[in-house]
Amino acid sequence: MEAADVHDGICTYRWTISDTGIGMSPEFLSHIFDPFSQEKTDARSVYQGTGLGMAIARGLIEQMNGSIEVTSQVGVGSVFVITIPFEIAQEQKKDKEIAEKYDIRGLHLLAAEDNELNAEIVEMLLTDDGAKVTVAKNGRQAVEHFESNPPGTFDAILMDVMMPVMDGIAATKAIRAMDRLDAKTIPIIAMTANAFEEDAKRCLAAGMTAHLAKPFQIEDVEKTIVECCGK
Repeated sequence: MEAADVHDGICTYRWTISDTGIGMSPEFLSHIFDPFSQEKTDARSVYQGTGLGMAIARGLIEQMNGSIEVTSQVGVGSVFVITIPFEIAQEQKKDKEIAEKYDIRGLHLLAAEDNELNAEIVEMLLTDDGAKVTVAKNGRQAVEHFESNPPGTFDAILMDVMMPVMDGIAATKAIRAMDRLDAKTIPIIAMTANAFEEDAKRCLAAGMTAHLAKPFQIEDVEKTIVECCGK
């Protein structure tokens, strides 16, 4: 893939795909994008299909204002060149404003989240705004990360409530019970899919500092972190 051209807010990308297969004859190339078109259709051929693939591919590419070109030589192989223009996205001013409003730069956060995708998203968004994030896959791992690092290593903990091995409630109680000063004072922010008042009360009763209901906006997460950390 290569950026072929950038002009007037449009970036055109070009993909070149080549193979060393059986190739195609000039006669067939002139019909390659016709529906149900196949060069080898005899019963003994191992090349099976409906003959719709190239027609569908060209249709999709043209819907994106792109183009597809093919060159081929029998016994040598084929080369496909796909060109598609993309509008260059404008800078997300809102995200920048959030980062400036709720400054988490320099904070070291421990995020306990068993869902791999959720963990990746949280880590990416918070890291992009200047925080350092350590991810734990469950409550026990979060407790181990906290316990094995010197006091003051982490500024706050984002704690998912529903996790395997050890849930967020049990992990919070284990951290608060540790015989070290920061165990009593570190902000632990609950992240849960339950938005009911009794769920929030259960989290606070376990020793958590604040409660965020999923799905949440990054602005709410950073606002809560800043408020809990006193920045």
